[in-house]
Amino acid sequence: MTDDHARPIPRRPEGDGVDDDDVYVVDTRTRRGAPRRRDAPRPADAARGPVRPSAPPEDAAYDELGRPLPRSGAAPPPDARRSPRPPRRRRRGRTGLGLLALVVVAYLAFLVVAPLHAWSNVTRVDVSPAGERPPAGDGHTYLLVGSDSREGLSAAQKRALGTGSAEGRRTDTIILVHVPSGGGKSSLISVPRDSFLPIPGHGKNKVNAAFSIGGPRLLTETLEQATGLRIDGYLEIGLGGFARVVDSLGGVDVCVKQPIQDAKAHLDLAAGCQTLDGPTALGYVRARYFDPKGDIGRAERQRQFLGAVVKKAATPSTVLVPWRWWDFTHAAADAVLVGQDTGLLDAYRILSTLRAVSKGDALSLVVPIGNANATTSAGSSVLWDEERAAALFTMLRDGTPLEAPPPGTDGTPSG
Repeated sequence: MTDDHARPIPRRPEGDGVDDDDVYVVDTRTRRGAPRRRDAPRPADAARGPVRPSAPPEDAAYDELGRPLPRSGAAPPPDARRSPRPPRRRRRGRTGLGLLALVVVAYLAFLVVAPLHAWSNVTRVDVSPAGERPPAGDGHTYLLVGSDSREGLSAAQKRALGTGSAEGRRTDTIILVHVPSGGGKSSLISVPRDSFLPIPGHGKNKVNAAFSIGGPRLLTETLEQATGLRIDGYLEIGLGGFARVVDSLGGVDVCVKQPIQDAKAHLDLAAGCQTLDGPTALGYVRARYFDPKGDIGRAERQRQFLGAVVKKAATPSTVLVPWRWWDFTHAAADAVLVGQDTGLLDAYRILSTLRAVSKGDALSLVVPIGNANATTSAGSSVLWDEERAAALFTMLRDGTPLEAPPPGTDGTPSG
């Protein structure tokens, strides 16, 4: 029997000095691909004789399977020092999620920083009445005023906006915004600017005169005395500022039931739903001569359109576009005057109520009217229905929930 590694060597030709007998040699090399025993000598070591295993060190230790453990202070084997690498795809996925989370957090911060930065630049005015004020009632009541001031407008801008060149400041819009602390809906209550009321220190006159004579402070005092409601904040927007706010939103959508033509307001609209730019929107909220309801009809359109403005401001097309959100917040801040004690939370309550009106979640009212065209010492004026008006203001002051418009608050005269 021959060894598995023995192989015959061909016989050499005669005369070459080699014995004729077959010669066998043993191949000590391992077969290709066959595992080599750990204690087998390497071919290069064959010439040096047999390799004797070295004696284990005295402090050698073994695990329960007989495998040597590293000595104290010795470096772990190379494989033990390597931590397994996670798959590259999983790494990339985690990196992508991390970047996405960072972008979301950064944009949420931007959504907050933009209005805060804009609010820090608003113009403030002292509106605190000098006389005795009504006690605080339920919830919060704010005064929202649209002024026809042309201050800051060039001659070209006045022509483009159709504002004319009248001097001074008057009110085109007077709205009480009430936010209850408990149940019931928030409400917008329009006060006709021709309302004939006592003006502290100036007798009886149209409420618009209070603003012309004493500005926001006298207007606030006049309305507090007439309604018995304490006014907690003040916000005023001018003509030019209103148009800039609308343009910063890329226009505002409204639906017009019938064609509107009003030369004094520079307004010519077809019936149907359409997008109004700044100058056209300004004409829409100021027009009254085409409307048989006059100032009452104009007040309705003002509440409607203000709600549409805030609704557009809260849409993804505004909030998710950084430059549009920045432009809107800063255009709004540049356009308004706010009371000295009016905070950002107060402004938020006002805007939230305007948006709720556009969704039907808040009430849109008018002070109850007794006579819409009464002859007074100030000319043609609006007289309130004193009994119904007092009942409405008592409900607001006492926190009585309003779920539907009280009688007489639709602008229809009771007399």
